[in-house]
Amino acid sequence: MLKLQKKQVKFVSLAIAVMFLLGIVGLAVSQSSTSYAAEANNSSKIGVVNHQLLISQHPDMANAQKTMQAEVEQAKKDFEEKSATMNDKEKQDYYAQVQQRLTLKEQELINPVFEKVDAAIKAVADAKGLSVVMDKGNVVYGGQDITAEVGKKISGK
Repeated sequence: MLKLQKKQVKFVSLAIAVMFLLGIVGLAVSQSSTSYAAEANNSSKIGVVNHQLLISQHPDMANAQKTMQAEVEQAKKDFEEKSATMNDKEKQDYYAQVQQRLTLKEQELINPVFEKVDAAIKAVADAKGLSVVMDKGNVVYGGQDITAEVGKKISGK
């Protein structure tokens, strides 16, 4: 019975040694892949922009906002006129339709502004050789800020 215990101890010791060696090999492999990732990060260039600022300062945005405000005013007027004779359920349904129409109109007006800003960002990024551009709000540290260059490209100055 004592011999059986010695065999078990040898087996457990051998298993621990094998696990230790596998751990060392795994650590070595993970360290080498980390260095490759660090080299890739150093070779790529990342740009950052304040996307919301660029959208709000775009020349077409003021026109889009004016048009949207006029649409909202017209929708309010239409709703007040047409809902005067409706019951509560009909008013809710009509209100949902008006909201949906206004949402579609807003997308129709603002999407071209987003597309123009994104095209300007891409043009500046390509000119600077940047492989990635992120919104400034998502970046904690680093990156080349290209907001000013994109703003100049949008305004044409």
